[in-house]
Amino acid sequence: MIFSSLLFIFWFIPIFFTVYYLVPKKLKNPVLFAGSMIFYGWGEPKYLILLAVSILVNYLAGILIGRFREKAGRLILAAAVVFDIGMLFFFKYINFFIDNINAVSNAGIGRVDITLPLGISFYTFQIMSYIIDLYRGRVPVERSVISLGTYLCMFPQLIAGPIVVYSDVSAALASRDITIINIREGLEMFVLGLGSKVLIANNAGEYWKELEQTGYGNITAPMAWLGMLAYTIQIYFDFNGYSMMAIGLGKMLGFEFPKNFDLPYISRSMTEYWRRWHMTLSGWFRDYLYIPLGGNRKGRYRTVFNLFVVWFVTGFWHGADWNFILWGLYFFVLLMIERAGFGGFLKKHRLLSHVYSLLAIGFGWMLFAITDLKLLVLYLSRLFTGGFGGILFYLRNYGVILLAGCLLASGLGHRVYDRIKRNNVLNAGLLTAVFLLCVAFLADASFNPFLYFRF
Repeated sequence: MIFSSLLFIFWFIPIFFTVYYLVPKKLKNPVLFAGSMIFYGWGEPKYLILLAVSILVNYLAGILIGRFREKAGRLILAAAVVFDIGMLFFFKYINFFIDNINAVSNAGIGRVDITLPLGISFYTFQIMSYIIDLYRGRVPVERSVISLGTYLCMFPQLIAGPIVVYSDVSAALASRDITIINIREGLEMFVLGLGSKVLIANNAGEYWKELEQTGYGNITAPMAWLGMLAYTIQIYFDFNGYSMMAIGLGKMLGFEFPKNFDLPYISRSMTEYWRRWHMTLSGWFRDYLYIPLGGNRKGRYRTVFNLFVVWFVTGFWHGADWNFILWGLYFFVLLMIERAGFGGFLKKHRLLSHVYSLLAIGFGWMLFAITDLKLLVLYLSRLFTGGFGGILFYLRNYGVILLAGCLLASGLGHRVYDRIKRNNVLNAGLLTAVFLLCVAFLADASFNPFLYFRF
């Protein structure tokens, strides 16, 4: 089940929230836990067992760390982390390693017949944050398995984030107030996120889908550049829209989830970009990998090594293919160049820094989008050797939506909406129109992907 589906909007939301608001406070966590398990198990019920095992193992590890912290805390922590990463490795990466071992040695090892459980990358990081922070003494032991399960399985952020660390919501898990203001603001954010996903991302993605069907060898240079723009628009409004819906649903439940995006495409460097894009993931790697490795406290060369590890893992976390590793290392190289002095140059040249950032981001998304390295090389070559022509038809079909995406990604939409919000009637009319348009598109369209489901 996904947020941008009629099933979720017209069945899950009304039924779940009616029950959730009617039950007393002491039953809200059990109802949220049960509703989240139904949400997750709707499409993949077999993986509910995996989720339940993850909850139980980390719950017991937390109890044991709380009791034996001084004697065996480090060993218990290591065992829990090995279990969590081991589950992620098996389901997400085992066939990647089998394929590469076979390619190098002709070993003939058979692939494992498994599918990737939805959201496993996200909820693995979330439960690890609990167990690590517990060992560090930053959070208390969670003695209610239902509360811990509610934290891990909370349906708004279960499948695609934002990555919510336990300390962000521990107080609200114990006791939270739900106000009319929270419900109104949550609905508002949900509708705006739904509009971003359905009206902008899905329509921009239609063009990228057409290029894939046409074949990269058959496209011209303008079509390739327009495709890079379309995918850049699609993935931002797809993921940011989903994050907005998650944050809005969290507000309606009585939780405050962290912001995940802050207009990343207005950045003037890759350093700034990664402070604005998927901020909860960047924060997780900073707090649970970069700083424990030593951060920038052990000299220049160790800092470079630490950053290399972080960006290698960042790329590999996104997917079990070489293109994702290349994507992570691509940003590592750019960040090192900026640290070496190019960042200072960019600060002095406003226009040039924006052009550089947009091009760097666009090329990065091509590394991300095309998993077949031969096709990736072909696509990149078409950007410069594809000839001209064939673009007017696509501009007529997609030009308006791509222009709208560019304007909204620039921050113009935020400034306009801030003015509209001051008038309650105008705001209600706009939100109603966006919602009805989304419903119309969803009722008529067969193309409704969510790009981060595969991660």
